[in-house]
Amino acid sequence: MDVNDLIMISVDDHLVEPPTLFDHHISDRFRDAAPKVVRTDDGSDVWTFNGATIPNIGLNAVAGRPKEEYGIEPTAFDEMRPGCYDVQERIKDMNAGGVLGSMCFPSFPGFSGRIFAAAQDKELAYDVLRAYNDWHVDEWCGGAPGRFIPMGLPVLWDPELAAKEVRRLAAKGVHSLTFTENPATLGFPSFHDDHWDPLWKACQDEDVVLSIHLGSSGQLTVTSPDAPIDVMITLQPMNICQAAADLVWSRIPKQFPSIRFALSEGGTGWIPYFLDRLDRTYDMHHLWTGQDFGGLMPSDVFRKHFMTCFISDPVGLQLRHQIGLDNMSWECDYPHSDSAWPYAPEELWDAAQGAGVPFEELQQVSHQNAMRWYNFDPFEHRSKADSTVGALRQEASGHDVSIRSFDQGRYERTSGGVSLADIAAKATA
Repeated sequence: MDVNDLIMISVDDHLVEPPTLFDHHISDRFRDAAPKVVRTDDGSDVWTFNGATIPNIGLNAVAGRPKEEYGIEPTAFDEMRPGCYDVQERIKDMNAGGVLGSMCFPSFPGFSGRIFAAAQDKELAYDVLRAYNDWHVDEWCGGAPGRFIPMGLPVLWDPELAAKEVRRLAAKGVHSLTFTENPATLGFPSFHDDHWDPLWKACQDEDVVLSIHLGSSGQLTVTSPDAPIDVMITLQPMNICQAAADLVWSRIPKQFPSIRFALSEGGTGWIPYFLDRLDRTYDMHHLWTGQDFGGLMPSDVFRKHFMTCFISDPVGLQLRHQIGLDNMSWECDYPHSDSAWPYAPEELWDAAQGAGVPFEELQQVSHQNAMRWYNFDPFEHRSKADSTVGALRQEASGHDVSIRSFDQGRYERTSGGVSLADIAAKATA
């Protein structure tokens, strides 16, 4: 067995929403008020909605760019690989990267839909959010059956409507709901408030995983205003650690015993210490804090309710049995700056070889856990033999994955292949 025999399903990728997103799903009543893309004077493409301007940030769409061109400046669609925003081009990039399946978090609405929640007109916000969810399920995921794990945006401002939307989406085969890592920072009741109970019940009833992405609270861990950006990037997983602690000690797993959470892009190497700290905290303090897990330890609760997700985590793979093999799942993070696309399979393979992970255990982490957690079966649409890294790359033979430098509104070739301008010219011919 080698890397070509792996089957890869990523539980954390991203899409850059195309300008046509709301063309077919918004109500006529709200068509003029729906989010729109406009080109700014500096050449950036930005979304506008509810008086706000939301740019596409460079780090969110750097697949195929040289690392020296990474940055946080606003960007435009003609500065990105089409696979960022075009589903058919995304499939080509997935095949070239050996990735069978993908779950795609949103971009401009925020990971938890907070841009929509901020609208004063809640009827408009609700219509826009439902339109987004329908586009994601029907057009993005529907554009390539069996290749995407569908995900819904939550109705943050109304837990009853949120529960209703979960049930509506579940009827369409959606078993993932993106949610904030800390609702309190967004001005909503915390995880410790029963305000959210209708939503938790709907997720439990419909077997929907709450997929919690770092940064979805609108805040990232920083040490000081003048700290280098490297500090913030290094500490990003701490947001997920905080969310995990909040949820484990909350009433949610006690009141909703089959609810499940995925901690997206948080990594796994820190989990064994975190579990040890949970149990020691319980042992030393539960008699006076009143915590009671019905005979379980907090680490048992974590392993029952949480999946941990990682991009490249050699330490986590070494500690996989302390974390729990059932609780680990791989992610690619395309087209973000942490992604190793198109060589993510090699990155995972090398880390697994270094950690002595048997092939059967690696398959569990690379795709089996994702299928089980999200009720996702890509093999309804294609055989396992056609789903391996090697088979998918063979299918993508000739697809350009070269590193390309952006210059004056278009990509230029730096290592051969076809430029985006050439592709666009062929598409419009």
